[in-house]
Amino acid sequence: MKPATLDLLRELTEANGVPGYEGRIAAIMRTHLEGFAEIDTDNLGSLIARMEGAAARPRVMLAGHMDEIGFMVKLVTDEGYVKFANLGGWWDQVLLAQRVIIETAQGPVTGIIGAKPPHLLSEDDRKKITSATDMFIDVGARDREHAAEELGIRPGDAIVPWSPFEVLAGGDRLLAKAWDDRVGVALAIETLQALRGKQHPNALYAVGTVQEEVGLRGAETSADAVDPDVALVLETGIAGDVPGIKPEESTVKLGGGVTIYVLEGSAIPNLRLRDLAISICEDQGLDYQLTILQRGGTDAGRIHQHARGVPSLVIGVPCRHIHTHAGIISAQDYETSLKAVIALCEALDEQTVASLTA
Repeated sequence: MKPATLDLLRELTEANGVPGYEGRIAAIMRTHLEGFAEIDTDNLGSLIARMEGAAARPRVMLAGHMDEIGFMVKLVTDEGYVKFANLGGWWDQVLLAQRVIIETAQGPVTGIIGAKPPHLLSEDDRKKITSATDMFIDVGARDREHAAEELGIRPGDAIVPWSPFEVLAGGDRLLAKAWDDRVGVALAIETLQALRGKQHPNALYAVGTVQEEVGLRGAETSADAVDPDVALVLETGIAGDVPGIKPEESTVKLGGGVTIYVLEGSAIPNLRLRDLAISICEDQGLDYQLTILQRGGTDAGRIHQHARGVPSLVIGVPCRHIHTHAGIISAQDYETSLKAVIALCEALDEQTVASLTA
């Protein structure tokens, strides 16, 4: 992997941006795209980078959501502990004993998620999964006044997992938080960079959407702003190569190539666009994997319903352990996914896009 790509992935994943607080990620996108793309935003904060090609249409929307799952401060107890609300889909079982960062107006505050220790639980309670409502964040505060006045913690403050970027296993495996969906943001950025100055047969819109994890909200408003003719939603793919996952649940593997969604919980892809992506991968010798995600959804759920309908396809980089504090991807899969997205953008001319709905 090129050092510049590695640096971009590190920069994006180590930045914090839970739903509603994506400003840092938008600033990173702007830094990497301004100067050759026209930058705009919608009124929710989604960043829209437009790059002209040989024609003003078709408009190709490359959507990656900027937000990551996290939490928000609900209240501070008299004892100085922080109670929190989830932002996005968390499985309570993965929360305990994890470090987090509370982003206050006075600066970041480090804490750890705790609960009643097992030594003090009954035998029956020890067998149960502790609910997030029974957890708290310990920031080391003496009491409420210390936490609120000296540390600056107040309701509404964003809380993010603490998980630095790290290269594993000799270089191909990358560990970080927020792959869902900073990997999609990175693909959108690098696709425009790769096609800069080339006569791609369309207008490309790299869009960093907001609030995907709490209801695909930025996808709807940014689609209204872009009015796309076709959309590629750039996402993660759930890797099934960990113990306990059956083939009928997921056959996606790290190192197996780009993931092409044939179904996800909020959208069925345009079939001709799906087949075009498969054909391009086969013609160019790019490894690909077909996947179905019956639960959950992506920004395609809103984009494909825009106006009279937008032919849409979700493309993902396989990732282990999504919706936890950290996940693992393959650098090789990322590079394969980038090549597939670039090739699709080069193929989506006016005639081809018209044929998707003819």
